[in-house]
Amino acid sequence: MIPNSRSRQVLWLLSALLLLVVLSGTGVGAATSRPENRIAPSDPTAAERDTAAAGKYQLGAAKAVVLGLVEGVTEYLPISSTGHLLVAQRALGITSDETDPARKQAADAYAIVIQGGAILAVLILYWRRAWSVVAGFAGRDEQGRRLGVALAGAFAPAAVIGITLEGPIKDKLFGPWPVIVAWAFGGVVLLVLSSRGWLHRERHASRLEEVTLRQALIVGAAQCVAMWPGVSRSLVTIVAAILVGLSVAAAVEFSFLLGLITLGGATAFDAMKHGSDIVASFGAVDPMIGFVAALVAALVAVKWMVGYLQSHSLAIFGWYRLAAALLTVGLLLAGIV
Repeated sequence: MIPNSRSRQVLWLLSALLLLVVLSGTGVGAATSRPENRIAPSDPTAAERDTAAAGKYQLGAAKAVVLGLVEGVTEYLPISSTGHLLVAQRALGITSDETDPARKQAADAYAIVIQGGAILAVLILYWRRAWSVVAGFAGRDEQGRRLGVALAGAFAPAAVIGITLEGPIKDKLFGPWPVIVAWAFGGVVLLVLSSRGWLHRERHASRLEEVTLRQALIVGAAQCVAMWPGVSRSLVTIVAAILVGLSVAAAVEFSFLLGLITLGGATAFDAMKHGSDIVASFGAVDPMIGFVAALVAALVAVKWMVGYLQSHSLAIFGWYRLAAALLTVGLLLAGIV
């Protein structure tokens, strides 16, 4: 399935976002990552001063904005925000390897916590639906109660597996090569499903108000796959929801609402567990700048995606994932990330 002219424009825009990260990294982050710019570890006094220096782990306002834009644009598109953030952090010199565990742990945690901006964006855009769920649990909205039960059922598998496997996932999968594999595999899956028309069947499809607990549990089980960085929570939940019978519009909205719970839980968990590490490494102001940038970018991206999918397929995101995987391989081989 070859992208049409409108889809090719979107593909170029998304690719430009990834290229922006790379170019920012070569200018903004490179100066701090070159060995010649570091104090020699053979001088203990200088090393101690360097470790204590407040600027060692500085995120910086410029980098915070770049990461916020990356997070906001990619969080709800089926292209993996975590994968993009991991590549962006390496390109920007925020973390490059595992030689500094404290820095890597703070960077990995920040890649999760910055999701808060995107979460708030969906809460703003879908506050009526969210309030309906709250009212439903209070006994004042039956449709909201049914939707709330479905969302809770979909959230349960990820909650259990996420808490159980958080350590191994971050230790083994938070790196560029696992992201590349996930990007490429997900891109192929999207293109195959789109070419066979399995993601376009609207006849007899269920509306959001009609989602059953069984359908929600299947979507929730699929969401667990997205704990592999690069897979994309939006990808697996939207595709799973369509395949179990929801319309595209219902699948997208269910994915957004499920994200409020899943991402909210993950963000709160990492903020409580590693919040002090993030502040110690990056300060408090710069992460908040990234939060605001993510909020603004997510507001725009979500509105665009909803409108785009009304008349286009998900295939463009498959092409983008393949392009991102190939580009990142090149960046790794060139030593840029």
